[in-house]
Amino acid sequence: MAIPSVPRRDERQQNPGRHVLAGSVRLFLAEALILPTGLVTLAFLTRHLGTGPYGLFTLTATVVTWIELSLMSLTARAINKCVSEAADWRPVATTALRIQLAAGLLVMLVVMLAAAPVARVLGEPLLTGYLRLLALDIPLFCLAQAHRNILIGTGGYQQRAWLSAGRWLARLGLIVLFVGSGWSVNGAIAALIGTSLVELMLARRFVKPSLWGRSDFPVRRLLATAWPLFLLGMSLRLFDKIDIFVLKALGASAAQVGLYGAAQNLTIMPGLFAAAFTPLLLATLTRLRRDGAVAHARAMARDAVRLAGLLLPLAALAAGAAGEIVPLVAGAAFGEAAPILRWLLLGAAGSVVIAVGTVVLIAHDKPWWAAAVGGVVVGLAGVGQWWVIPRWGAAGAASCTAAVQWLGALFVMGAVAIKGKIFPPLGSVLRSLVISVVAFGLATWWPTPGGLVLVKLAVLSAGVVGAYLALGELDARERALVWSLLPWNSISRS
Repeated sequence: MAIPSVPRRDERQQNPGRHVLAGSVRLFLAEALILPTGLVTLAFLTRHLGTGPYGLFTLTATVVTWIELSLMSLTARAINKCVSEAADWRPVATTALRIQLAAGLLVMLVVMLAAAPVARVLGEPLLTGYLRLLALDIPLFCLAQAHRNILIGTGGYQQRAWLSAGRWLARLGLIVLFVGSGWSVNGAIAALIGTSLVELMLARRFVKPSLWGRSDFPVRRLLATAWPLFLLGMSLRLFDKIDIFVLKALGASAAQVGLYGAAQNLTIMPGLFAAAFTPLLLATLTRLRRDGAVAHARAMARDAVRLAGLLLPLAALAAGAAGEIVPLVAGAAFGEAAPILRWLLLGAAGSVVIAVGTVVLIAHDKPWWAAAVGGVVVGLAGVGQWWVIPRWGAAGAASCTAAVQWLGALFVMGAVAIKGKIFPPLGSVLRSLVISVVAFGLATWWPTPGGLVLVKLAVLSAGVVGAYLALGELDARERALVWSLLPWNSISRS
């Protein structure tokens, strides 16, 4: 099978909007593999490890994964932006790889040294060896993630999608192989390490920046870009979990936390879309501005903001069907999570607006404004949750999260308007709000037991698209662009 090469600059410049959308679709589908592979992995591990060993594996993976994702937040957007705006990306990539490797090795040593104290605090002696073993994954993960961001910066969106697909499939295959061979928790941990190694090897087939070669790109320049974006990433990561942390701190039972966690897990799709779309948008906007196409960059940013707003009706119809989605996916025992899910789904659309808006600010060289958005969101959430939860419990926590997400969306749109002179089309905003109200009402009014809720969601989703078309939301150029991205058209062109 032929491996696609990184596209040349002239190929990207022919239609950057289509390049971003096509890459986003591919990357979203690749990242969505986490859903089926994750379910199969969960079923396999719970049956082969049992509750105790599986709990230790989950605890080990949670600790190390949080550390790895925090490291990724330090430089991910900075690498993306600096590679995108450089005439020659290779020196930037070399400096980025060195920073990632040094940070990964340092943190690996820290985790190995801290493993025993952490295990004593948690009362699990076996955790010491597991943490030290999984710490070996940290530098491999950092290098693989650096290659991911370099690919995005160079416009290799299709190749970036291959990395995600390869990662999720490799993780499933290696876990089945190692744990099925009787290696128990150590096998599951070895599979995670092997997954990062497979991803790194695959990434080197697409792009080969030098780790040891000469680089004239200064470390301080990359770090100067990285710090505000790191603060933004950490703020949004904290915001993702602050509601459940405060809920537990204020005395919620394990059952209540479980209901809330189940509802959170059912809101993964908007996050996957944002994760697939925003890095590609940042890279493309940065390149357009670098090449002097400022008007084109502003138009693309405006369309991106508009697209984020157009997703609200889909979130609204899913929220209207929350009472049927929860028992279908999580079981009847989790039925009380439906009101929580309803609020979280409505708020998730606001989080997509925040993600897109902060990317637009970063592309316009306003990283500290983007960081300020993260600080505002976390501050509002912290104060709001401590006030709301004692009065209205878990449903209040979810409603507070949704309210803060939309307040954050309004704040970031105000910043985009002031600093980027970019305003979302008023007609699109009004159409989105009207269709959202109708979609929510229809989803609530139309009862569908069991699996028929999937039919309802499909029908109403098609209705949302039809309503946008009927109201003239998409012009002829945009309809042609969407049509060109459909799978059968891609096959016929190839």
